Amino acid sequence: MPRLSLTGLILTLGILAGGAAALAGERPLKGGQIKPDVLYHNYCSVCHGDRGDGRSRARASLNPPPRDFSTAANLGREAMITIVAHGKAGTAMVGWQTQLNEKEIEAVVDYIRDTFMIVALDPRLQKGRSLYAHNCVACHGERGQGSNHPVGGPTPPRDLSSPQSRAELSRERMVESVTRGRPGTAMAGFAERLPPADIEAIVDYVRAALMVPETSISGVKAHGGKQSDPAPAVARSDMSLPMPNGLKGDAARGERFYMANCATCHGAKGDGKGPRAYFINPKPRNFVELKSRSTFNRPVIYAATAMGKLGTEMPAWSKVLTDQEIADVSEFVFRRYIRSGRG
Repeated sequence: MPRLSLTGLILTLGILAGGAAALAGERPLKGGQIKPDVLYHNYCSVCHGDRGDGRSRARASLNPPPRDFSTAANLGREAMITIVAHGKAGTAMVGWQTQLNEKEIEAVVDYIRDTFMIVALDPRLQKGRSLYAHNCVACHGERGQGSNHPVGGPTPPRDLSSPQSRAELSRERMVESVTRGRPGTAMAGFAERLPPADIEAIVDYVRAALMVPETSISGVKAHGGKQSDPAPAVARSDMSLPMPNGLKGDAARGERFYMANCATCHGAKGDGKGPRAYFINPKPRNFVELKSRSTFNRPVIYAATAMGKLGTEMPAWSKVLTDQEIADVSEFVFRRYIRSGRG
C-alpha cells in the first residue's frame, strides 16, 4: 500500500490539502478572471513542481511520488478533472472541490495539459525527446541547462533554458545550428546522422519542453499585491504574554516539527534563508532580526502559525495540527529565535 511519512503527511496536508497560498491568501472574486497559472502555483506546484515534472521538495516525503505530467501520456482530461476535484486514493493527492469551483478546476487542468503535457500528448515531440536524450543531453543536460565547462571546444555548451537563449534563438536558427553545427564551438552538425524531420523534432522538443520561462508567481505576487494587517502593536510588544487558551508549548517537540517542516523556508537558524526561500516573494520571516525579536511574542507567533498570512506562502497550520502542536512549535520559535536570538 502506498505510504506517506509523518513529515510528508504533515507537509502535504498542511501545504497541499490546506492549500499553502489558498489558505493564506485570497480567492478570486466571484465572476472575476480566472488565472490558471496562479491556481497551479498556489495549489499544485508545491508537490508537482514549477515545471509540472514532480521535482518538488515535497516529493521525497511522498510515496508514491507526485505525478510527472511531462510523461503522463495516458492521462485524459476528464480523468484529470475528476482527480483534481475528488483526489486519488492511495496517494497524497486530495480533492480540491471545496477550494476550487468547477470552472477553476477545468482551467487548471487545461493549463497543465497545455503547458506541461504538450510533449506527452504529441508523438512527434516524444520522438524529439528520445532523439535529444541520445544526441544532445551529454552536452546540454537533461533540462537544457548546459554546462559551465567547455566540452571539446573553447566555450561551454549553451544553456538552452536561459532567458538569453529564449530571446536569441529562433526556430530557424536552431534548426540551422543542429544541421550544420556552430563554428568556434563544440556544437557539431548532425546533417549526416539525422534526417531533417528528426532534427526539426529535436528543435521543437527543446522549444516546447526546455525553453519554458520559469514562473515569477510567488507569495504576494500571486494574490494581487495584498498583504494582511499586522497584529496590534500593544499585543506584539508585551513579551510576557502567554500562549492563548492556557496552552503551554513543549519546545523540544516543537523543534522536531520546525526542523522537519518550517526550516525549508525560515531556515534552521530562523533567519529566513531556508533552501526554498530564494524563490519566495515576499521572503519568509526572519525571526532573529531586531524587528521580529521586539514584536513577536507567543500569541503573535501562535496566531501566525495557526492562521497563516495573507499575501505570503505561509500556510494555515490549524488545518492539520492540533492546538497543542501549534503551541509546541510556537514555543520553540519564541525561545530559540525571539527570546535568545541565538539563531
